[in-house]
Amino acid sequence: MLKKRDILIDTDPGVDDAIALMLAVRSNFFNIQAITTVAGNTSIENTTRNARYVLDLLDANHIPIYSGSTEPLIGKLHTAEFVHGTYGLGSLQPKNEIQLTHDAVDQMIRIIKAHPHPITVVTLGPLTNLAKAIQQDASILGNIEEVVIMGGAIEEAGNMTRAAEFNIYVDPEAAAIVLKADVRKTLVTLDACNHVELPLSHFDEIKDANLRENAKKMVEDYIKNTLELESESGAKAYDPLTIYYLINPAACTVKEYDVLVETKGEHTRGMTIADRRKVPDKNNVIRVVMHIEADLFKQDLMKYLNQEEIK
Repeated sequence: MLKKRDILIDTDPGVDDAIALMLAVRSNFFNIQAITTVAGNTSIENTTRNARYVLDLLDANHIPIYSGSTEPLIGKLHTAEFVHGTYGLGSLQPKNEIQLTHDAVDQMIRIIKAHPHPITVVTLGPLTNLAKAIQQDASILGNIEEVVIMGGAIEEAGNMTRAAEFNIYVDPEAAAIVLKADVRKTLVTLDACNHVELPLSHFDEIKDANLRENAKKMVEDYIKNTLELESESGAKAYDPLTIYYLINPAACTVKEYDVLVETKGEHTRGMTIADRRKVPDKNNVIRVVMHIEADLFKQDLMKYLNQEEIK
């Protein structure tokens, strides 16, 4: 029997975050110790309510949710409601009660330190919560197996500015802290994600009628909004691909780069800068996912959402 991987998910749902949570729960690959929420795609009130809404859809109410940072370490919050919708889940307007705990950082530290063996931390939004946790108690790094981060762009252009990917741009100071931390780190970048699109019709394959209809309502507006911005024909699968990296690393092309985050540039704030020289620096080497097999991911995503056996 496959041993499940113990993970903690830090997220800002967000349509693609919601699909990632569906994949993480339905794949049955993980023991999800907790979900911590952060403001990013939308406000902390929305991201926290959305996380609970998705877990309710999945009958996964046993997973605790702790709300966290309401703004980045420095400056004001930039959201992506122009893509994800006013409430963060496309045309859906979740009515479930907002339950803010305001203790995500403390809970993250507690869970990591108390765990009997190293745990994987998966970040699907801005890195504010994890950066605060490291600042507050750097000893947690000794009990983290890997930090898997959806964020950054190496060869691709940014999707928030011409240089910066959204999650890094929202809180580059936090990203700089996490990327310099003494722990194994993997970035799932726009390079790996930009070529993977999920058309609305793909979600017709979900057999659970309630999950199917909710997923389609989330994704439909997300595709429309993305179409206006980037002339794409499907939903970009940033966060689900980050979960998929943990499920099927063999489907991923990974390179190692020394990566830094620009925090001060007038035009480059939030840019992830990889040293691609022939003789690069090797002070801050990070595993970077540069490509994921799109067709295999799409096939597996539906199999896992339908909880079918993967051959």
